[in-house]
Amino acid sequence: MKQYIVDAFTEEVFKGSPAAVCVMKQWLSDDTMQKIAMENSLSETAFAVRDGDHYCLRWFTPGGEIDLCGHATLATAYVITHFIEPEANAVHFDTLSGMLHVTRKDDVLTLNFPSYHPKKIPVTEQMVDALGVAPVEAYMDADMVCILKTEEQLRQLKPNQELVRQLDGLGLHVTAQGCNFDCVTRSFVPKCNVPEDPVCGRGHCHVVPIWAEKLGKNDLAAYQASARSGVLYCRYAGERVYLSGKAVLFAESEIHIK
Repeated sequence: MKQYIVDAFTEEVFKGSPAAVCVMKQWLSDDTMQKIAMENSLSETAFAVRDGDHYCLRWFTPGGEIDLCGHATLATAYVITHFIEPEANAVHFDTLSGMLHVTRKDDVLTLNFPSYHPKKIPVTEQMVDALGVAPVEAYMDADMVCILKTEEQLRQLKPNQELVRQLDGLGLHVTAQGCNFDCVTRSFVPKCNVPEDPVCGRGHCHVVPIWAEKLGKNDLAAYQASARSGVLYCRYAGERVYLSGKAVLFAESEIHIK
């Protein structure tokens, strides 16, 4: 079985967020897909099977299956539009988060994703202890969002992973207004055995609605300040968030399983 590794939200290898992608004729068992994700030891491995005019898509982290992943969806769309259906300008995915649509224009892929609606919550000592710095605001939906005062605080952040694991929500997205971008973010998901996600599309479905309201505009340039870094061009449209970016192939390999 062929597997691709794609760096998403970048045009350079060794940057952006790497995802493994397997486009298959039929499903493997859940246990086998989970083992492949653990063997890959990337933040996500995507598995896709064609079903008529769309693909069924699932995402596995080393710690289990999740219901939404941006960079692995972009990586899967990259594989399909470059190696499976090179004439395609759109790919449609049936997922645990409903139908997701990806369009291609030249070398830019745009994800059409559901928007989260984080609600403001009190900043707690537990958050301060986990981050090592006091956020100015905190929000909650499926994941937690903490806003810091400055981009420099965000870049210097060294969270306590065990304490982050104890916070509410699947993941923690820490964000600040940027100097050269509208917002700068880092994403931590130790509950899925992902200490820091290099570039997190799911995270931007949380933070883009917040920054769109704060900045009074719907089109945002976003930067993920992980060690690998990544750039996302985002548009907030109420119930949907559009995330645009590029991708680059890092490797092709053959998985040998019985």
